[in-house]
Amino acid sequence: MIRFEQVSVRYEGTERPTLSGVDLTVPEGELVLLVGPSGVGKSTLLGAVSGLVPHFTGGTLSGRVTVDGRDTRTHKPRELADLVGTVGQDPLSHFVTDTVEDELAYGMESLGLAPDVMRRRVEETLDLLGLAGLRDRPIATLSGGQQQRVAIGSVLTPHPKVLVLDEPTSALDPAAAEEVLAVLQRLVHDLGTTVLMAEHRLERVVQYADRVVLLPSPGAAPVMGAPAEVMALSPVHPPVVALGRLAGWEPLPLSVRDARRRASDLRERLSSARPPAPAPVSSAAPAPVAPAPPGGGRGVLARLLGRGARTVPEAEPVPDVPARVERLGVRRGRVEALRRVTLTVAPGETVALMGRNGAGKSTLLGTLVGMVEPTAGTVLVGGRTPHRTQPREMVRRVGLVPQEPRDLLYADTVGAECEAADSDAGAAPGSCRALVSELLPDVPDDTHPRDLSEGQRLALALAVVLTARPPLLLLDEPTRGLDYAAKARLVGVLRALAAEGHAIVLATHDVELAAELAHRVVILADGEVVADGETGQVVVSSPAFAPQTAKILAPQEWLTVTQVRTALEAGS
Repeated sequence: MIRFEQVSVRYEGTERPTLSGVDLTVPEGELVLLVGPSGVGKSTLLGAVSGLVPHFTGGTLSGRVTVDGRDTRTHKPRELADLVGTVGQDPLSHFVTDTVEDELAYGMESLGLAPDVMRRRVEETLDLLGLAGLRDRPIATLSGGQQQRVAIGSVLTPHPKVLVLDEPTSALDPAAAEEVLAVLQRLVHDLGTTVLMAEHRLERVVQYADRVVLLPSPGAAPVMGAPAEVMALSPVHPPVVALGRLAGWEPLPLSVRDARRRASDLRERLSSARPPAPAPVSSAAPAPVAPAPPGGGRGVLARLLGRGARTVPEAEPVPDVPARVERLGVRRGRVEALRRVTLTVAPGETVALMGRNGAGKSTLLGTLVGMVEPTAGTVLVGGRTPHRTQPREMVRRVGLVPQEPRDLLYADTVGAECEAADSDAGAAPGSCRALVSELLPDVPDDTHPRDLSEGQRLALALAVVLTARPPLLLLDEPTRGLDYAAKARLVGVLRALAAEGHAIVLATHDVELAAELAHRVVILADGEVVADGETGQVVVSSPAFAPQTAKILAPQEWLTVTQVRTALEAGS
């Protein structure tokens, strides 16, 4: 169905090609998973299938890519629209209408399908993706995960032969991700649809793949094979594979079910050990709020809100509790986004906010940073009411990394972003650049942020916010687009900040991140707190939010492969 013949892609101004010598075939009616570290060219390879590369992205494509016999060099994306459905990393860039139902119908209208066919397919897709209750909602009012499902639905309704999906589950909660993957399985098995998908959260998808294509490094030739064979040599792999490697299982398991069947010996080896106690919350006193740097500055909140700035002449102490929320309520039109939410975050504490898409996680972060005004209750951050405080004051108390990193990035180069971040924070020159190098190795200063992958842009936005070292750090889906190595580096940075007394609140669907990093997990449902407790207690008791290691080794309460490795090494 899809044929790459010695395909190379080079973008203007780059020293080496992003793709080089790609020669492979994707058979009809298979789900093929594309894996590799951030920045190796996965999105470029997907774009070559849909015709976006090079027709929209620029660059030089040599070799030949054909989809069902059509050459993508001579067929522009609109000439492939009846054959290839594409969803990129940023669903907002795909939307052309205002409401969910209109968006699902738009692609079929463009192809001239009959009204009765369109109506039937819209209803089918609403049911398939759990969107029926949102059919009349403006897309702008949906959560990021809900928008992701709408974007996927909009390319399903025309019934293309090929689906090209870039991080399709990255913004979805675990249950919604399972629903989407079940739909893709049905399309592959029942309708013979060919699916080519890039995904970093391999724990969700690798067991469903018929084949895996590994891009090991930029410009390197891809490796294609059976999932277990490729996972045995892949530098990026899910926890179930890491646990299999650690235990010496052959062949490697790809699903929790397969691993549980083989885990009896490992449970026996671990029976005399106990998972480590949760890392204590740091008792380090948070640093006083630094004085605002002179001049106008370009603080993070000022960027986000477009509001004026005010300089505070001298440092102020931070209250003992960086954030306190009591009986918080937020209403947006007819939607009650938050109801009676009470939450306290201590210095040095890392709290993971979890829950299904639309549960109110991003709204809660918005109230803590002052972007959302409460309709009931109280919110205090650093002793201030966020929505009533000038952004220039709040930016030294709280930093927010939103779901869309481009909201924080507006300079022409990575180096210029870092210089602006140092200036905003009053930090020593080079502070932001050092963080970028830690989170994002090998990215030159003269790289334009738009030329970075989604995960790389996120890492840059994190570095920009972390430069100010705010006492309270808020992260909204911080691992979206990050590979496992980048996620490990992020965990190291956040742990160091927590040890210094910084409070961290992260809204995430990444159960593995919560297990690795969080002291507490707070689960929201329909705007209310339904669980709040120590990470191990909350996630182990929840099938939806339990990490793979916990599921495999239950009833023993191990959360991460790191814990298991440490215990085995101590017992050897």
